[in-house]
Amino acid sequence: MTDTQELAAVERELRSMIADAARLDPDVVAELPADTELFGPEIALTSLAGVTLLGAIDARFGVDVAALDLSLDSLQSIATLAGFVATHLRAG
Repeated sequence: MTDTQELAAVERELRSMIADAARLDPDVVAELPADTELFGPEIALTSLAGVTLLGAIDARFGVDVAALDLSLDSLQSIATLAGFVATHLRAG
């Protein structure tokens, strides 16, 4: 699998996880642009939903976002989160 294919696969899974955590329709989240902000109006992730999402990412991918990204810049958008997780999957 190429890096691009891996990133796309990670992003697809993350979109589903984001939809679950934010209690949104997965089809709606699947159609959002990759630069959609996780805490912006479209997704409106709450801090509790963010913690739920981080736990799900750690359980699924073995990437502890909170420990690896202390400033949590990776949670800016769908794309930044997908890139962060994919990078740490390759590194791990």
